[in-house]
Amino acid sequence: MPRPSGVELAERAAKKIAKQMKLNLVDVELAKEPAGRFLRFFIDIPGGVSLDHCEAFHRALLPHVESVAYDYMEVSSPGVDRPLKRQQDFDDNVGESVEVRLYRPSNGSKLFVGKLQGLIHRQVVIENVALGRLSFDIKQVALVKKIFEFDESILEAPDQEEEAP
Repeated sequence: MPRPSGVELAERAAKKIAKQMKLNLVDVELAKEPAGRFLRFFIDIPGGVSLDHCEAFHRALLPHVESVAYDYMEVSSPGVDRPLKRQQDFDDNVGESVEVRLYRPSNGSKLFVGKLQGLIHRQVVIENVALGRLSFDIKQVALVKKIFEFDESILEAPDQEEEAP
């Protein structure tokens, strides 16, 4: 059995620390960018992550990431438009509107939109209004993320505080 990489060891430590702090570890990534190598941890909690959560998690995790070659370490919320990657992500978002982007076209398109039915037997399954039930092998899928529709009418509503004399 191969030895775990530094990132795998850091992820194991992050899972333990997140559990102790009653946080959910959503994802870990090591990304090479022009400014250097970024070791990123994404955490979540019902009600949302605060800066205090991120700081406390960062401080607790810092001694456990020495085996990873990185230049910068970041801890943040995964954001509302984060990609769905893990089985739990798919399970938590069944029934939500999602976009599925493929590496190669299927039926002439790389982009499909529909209600997520789940990740079932390594197949991303959606219900599309025009095309019906669609399944894509997870290896074909470049990205799955929720679709958020912003209600612009809230921008047009007068601010309640400004109306008060």
